[in-house]
Amino acid sequence: MKTIEVDDDLYHYIASNTQNIGENASEILRRLLGFAPIEAAQVSEEAPAAEPAPAAPAAATPAAAAPKAPLTPIDANSAVGRFIGSLTELYQRHGDAFKVVLNIRGRDRLYFATSSDALNQAGKSTNPKAITGSPYWVVTNNNTEKKRAIVAQVMAELGYDEEAVSHFVEKI
Repeated sequence: MKTIEVDDDLYHYIASNTQNIGENASEILRRLLGFAPIEAAQVSEEAPAAEPAPAAPAAATPAAAAPKAPLTPIDANSAVGRFIGSLTELYQRHGDAFKVVLNIRGRDRLYFATSSDALNQAGKSTNPKAITGSPYWVVTNNNTEKKRAIVAQVMAELGYDEEAVSHFVEKI
């Protein structure tokens, strides 16, 4: 296996075309480009496994990405790290559609905002943290179960099914 760098939009396109849990980038690209799956491919150094089918992929939409894109929670040493990592992954996959988080709130609590000041003004001891690479901030002083519930609600708003949500949040 070789490692390559791709632009963010290409990464999101590849990720949005995931069809099976655990499917890696090579398997997705083989399918999209019309190559035989690796099990069936007879790869040699002289010839590719199959001729790629002509493809003009359309831009992936965040809503289309949700139901088929399995997620892998960030392996962090703390619940806050896993929480922020999970939200970062969701933001990276869904971009503008991630703005639905601004509608997610507790009974008396604001969970997401576009600045740490907004979260600090909305409650006491909120301990806001930036969601990496995004314009969004989230409160982090909830217990782990509440963090899981918040991620589950974000995923539901983004269109993930219950099985994907359950599988993902149990690892936060």
